[in-house]
Amino acid sequence: MYGEDVLAGNWRRRKVTPEVDAEPDLVVEDADSGFCGAVVGFEMGAVVLEDRFGKRRNFPLLPAAFLLDGQPVTLRKPAAATPRQQTRTRTASGSTAVQGVTARVARASRIWVEGIHDAALVERIWGDDLRIEGVVVEPLDGIDELEHEVAAFGPGPGSRLGVLVDHLVPGSKESRIVAKVTSPHVLVTGHPYVDIWQAVKPAAIGIRAWPVVPPGRPWKEGICAALGVAEPADMWRRILSTVRSYKDVETPLVNSMERLIDFVTTEN
Repeated sequence: MYGEDVLAGNWRRRKVTPEVDAEPDLVVEDADSGFCGAVVGFEMGAVVLEDRFGKRRNFPLLPAAFLLDGQPVTLRKPAAATPRQQTRTRTASGSTAVQGVTARVARASRIWVEGIHDAALVERIWGDDLRIEGVVVEPLDGIDELEHEVAAFGPGPGSRLGVLVDHLVPGSKESRIVAKVTSPHVLVTGHPYVDIWQAVKPAAIGIRAWPVVPPGRPWKEGICAALGVAEPADMWRRILSTVRSYKDVETPLVNSMERLIDFVTTEN
């Protein structure tokens, strides 16, 4: 009387495309153009994506217009966060955030890093913690004169010095320079990467791995050439903009910085 059983035969349930909040840094692909990038904002009702070369494009929030992990999705603009949701419970370093606390007066102790890029990255991740502890981070112009600069600083029990060194591996020039610093009031730690750029996880900036730069070629210029970026300054802005927390950098850097902070904030 009713014909074919609707629960049998060729009947199929229509597949529903999932809706996904277009949260910042979510990486998706536009299904029509193939443009792949991270969500960086919204303009005139469209989502703004930025690819790994820093190019930005706007795409309307149409049904099933994007691919996430290869699967069609419908992006939607996230609802505004409530005041409770906006309250940070963790700092970028993973520490418990302390609300309503002003920065402590600067200690005599210091942390030195090799350059302004190192200082900017440290500030991005550990800035909240360092302000509460009253620790000032100062950039050096390399570490070739580290032994003399440490002597001029005059470290002591109340004025400890922590130093973060790039490419601190056995047999390197850096390891020989560091070996000359013997004060018990100085702690030198480091990471194995050629430059602080390389301490940022490749996935954070949308690449599978850092390019290999041939010996004899300036490293930063080689990286820019391999990734199609005109100037190191442009590449650095792109790198720094992708770092949100300690999860975006390699573990050796995190461990080294945590050791330095503990060392310079110890009272005796």
